[in-house]
Amino acid sequence: MRNLIIFLRRYFNFFLFLLLEVICIVLVFRNNNFQKTAYLNSANNVSGKLYDRYNNVQYYFHLKATNDSLVKENARLHNLLHSSFDSMITSNIIKTDTIRQYSNDTAHRIIGTEMRRYLYREGKVINNSVNRAVNYITIHRGSLQGIRPNMGVIGPSGVVGMVRSVSDNYAVVLSLLAKSSGAASSNFGVSARLIKGKEIGTVYWDGADPGYAIMKDIPRSVRLQKGDTVITSGFSALFPENIPVGFIDSFSGGDKSSTSYTIRVKLATNFYNLQYVYVIDNLLKDEQQQLEDSTYHLIK
Repeated sequence: MRNLIIFLRRYFNFFLFLLLEVICIVLVFRNNNFQKTAYLNSANNVSGKLYDRYNNVQYYFHLKATNDSLVKENARLHNLLHSSFDSMITSNIIKTDTIRQYSNDTAHRIIGTEMRRYLYREGKVINNSVNRAVNYITIHRGSLQGIRPNMGVIGPSGVVGMVRSVSDNYAVVLSLLAKSSGAASSNFGVSARLIKGKEIGTVYWDGADPGYAIMKDIPRSVRLQKGDTVITSGFSALFPENIPVGFIDSFSGGDKSSTSYTIRVKLATNFYNLQYVYVIDNLLKDEQQQLEDSTYHLIK
């Protein structure tokens, strides 16, 4: 206490000066409109900058929640797309559309001309490889959330791969960046078509650059142009049609005996910064597969 009193005595004149200065400033700003306006403008400017910095910091720490909500909203919009439904011929048939969302099954009866075929579920990428001969992606979604092997997987920009194995809460996805040690035809390929000419081919990775793939089976009679879009054909049970695969970067006719182009495709998906994916559940896949298998057995 004694030291405090000594400190106040020593600096009494200085503190008295500060107090009088504050009183003078208050009186000036209170009784003069010009100084008052200048003070308010300056104070608002400073406080505005402080609030802006605070909001930026707060927004940064809420990015994860914002991204999660955007991904869920995108999945909901995917499920509302016309391509997620199959058109029926008759308009007076009632179809049952079973949507399996996580652990709950909800039956929706649709009266009209459409029946749901594809259901999208979002997933968070927790592990990813791009520099191996066969690359895999691990997502935080598993069998308890409705994920099963052999489901197609897409990202925000385009095709990603196919679910290979599943546990209760995790799934491992075989990436499009998968080159087998055998022939090119044994690689993981995506049935795709040119958006302009509608010609069908197969896109697979050649093991070179993670940003590019190869497209085969496009006849040399087709007029190609750099930058043309390549999309899924819809012939595969994994992916609906019109999902982006990539863009034509270059093409060549191969040797003289070749009847098709070899097209270098710049992939639409950037596998280096993949954070979220959508797993596609083809609700009619088993029915289609059983019918095709039974037909093949009859032919044999």
